[in-house]
Amino acid sequence: MSQTARTALPPYVGLPTDLDAAYRRITWRLLPFLMGLWILSWIDRVNIGFAKLQMLADLKFSETVYGIGAGIFFLGYFLCEVPSNLLLEHIGARRTIARITFLWGACCVAMMFVTTPAGFYALRFLLGVFEAGFYPGVILFLTYWYPTERRARVFGLFMSASALAGVIGGPLAGAIMTGMDGVNGWAGWQWVFLIEGIPSILAGFVTLFYLTDRPAKALWLTDTQRALVVADLARDAAALGPREHRILASLKDARVWQCIAIFFSIVTANSALTFFGPSVVREAGFTDPLTIGWILSGAYLCGGAGMILNGLHSDRSGEARLHCGVPALVGAAAIALLGFLVPVSPALSVVALTVAIVGTMSAIPVFWQIPGRFLAGSAAAAGIALINSVANLAGFGAPAAMGFLRELTGSVSTGLWIVAAVEGFALVLIFSFVPPEPPAPETPAPETPAPEPRIAVA
Repeated sequence: MSQTARTALPPYVGLPTDLDAAYRRITWRLLPFLMGLWILSWIDRVNIGFAKLQMLADLKFSETVYGIGAGIFFLGYFLCEVPSNLLLEHIGARRTIARITFLWGACCVAMMFVTTPAGFYALRFLLGVFEAGFYPGVILFLTYWYPTERRARVFGLFMSASALAGVIGGPLAGAIMTGMDGVNGWAGWQWVFLIEGIPSILAGFVTLFYLTDRPAKALWLTDTQRALVVADLARDAAALGPREHRILASLKDARVWQCIAIFFSIVTANSALTFFGPSVVREAGFTDPLTIGWILSGAYLCGGAGMILNGLHSDRSGEARLHCGVPALVGAAAIALLGFLVPVSPALSVVALTVAIVGTMSAIPVFWQIPGRFLAGSAAAAGIALINSVANLAGFGAPAAMGFLRELTGSVSTGLWIVAAVEGFALVLIFSFVPPEPPAPETPAPETPAPEPRIAVA
């Protein structure tokens, strides 16, 4: 078959068995490790939601102070994310991700010594500075290893680690707060930051020896596998056609800002659920920290399954718009319903919270298929980081607003309804700005192979 015919084939049709084996090896090599780092990152980012159950009373912090402190993380994230991703493009993922992992772990440990709102704000801001670049950096890193038709599933697997972090982090934080409270004179919430920060510091050193920047440098692949993957990525780049590579041009591209608006809507809901999930469960009638942890563990387990299955179905169908917009709409509807159920029914509140987490999280990995359609190279590094950093300003606004409204009204319901309206708007934005995927080209008829020349053997 000619190279032109190979390029025109729809995803997974006629791909060589050796190439599939190469991608399987890449997946088993990279994804478990990156997912482990993302679990550590997510736990260290959101453990404040569980620490809050004891921390506010111990330090005499108000709900508004907590909301600002939880959200100020994203201001540091916003300021440093684009520079971090551009640095990754120039010095490689291995050194960049190692630096990020070590520093966020150290900052998490330092949180145990907070005594004032100013110190709380400063360390949360620094945590955002140190974590900046990890998530969009991994997204960019994975585009170096996988062609377009394989990415939604891979993104879904990687991002499901945030759900696994919820599965692990909730019971872990609850157990630490219950079992370690008072040990060595430290409160349970202080032990949460110490015990959950140390593994990230260690993981930073491991990253330096484990990650490989590009397929061409992967000595753990065979020579044949490296050649096949490099050729397949070149095929994918050629099939996508011309894309923007210039950094400044990508930042001026209206499509980048349209993606920011879409992701902002989704992040608003995700941040509200992340930082106020434990408070919502407690307001629904569950007061024991360990019980709250197990409830959220089950909800995030369902969310992780949703991310993986939705990403897999998006890859198989070749469709991204509906696979992003519909889950976001489902999440929004569940959050709105949750606002009505929290004061009424503990059991139904947990069901609504679970559906909200599944819908919101399932939209995220498929969303990241959209920027890759028109960005590449350094423009992708800057564009993906810009989309993630600006949209994640919702991570500052949503917790701050939730904390203020909780203190003002005495209930989380009003904040939940506002968050639901913002997330529901994501579907409108997607249908307004994202064009439908073009139909997959028909598979051309096989070419008649030319007769092989006869070679005389002496």
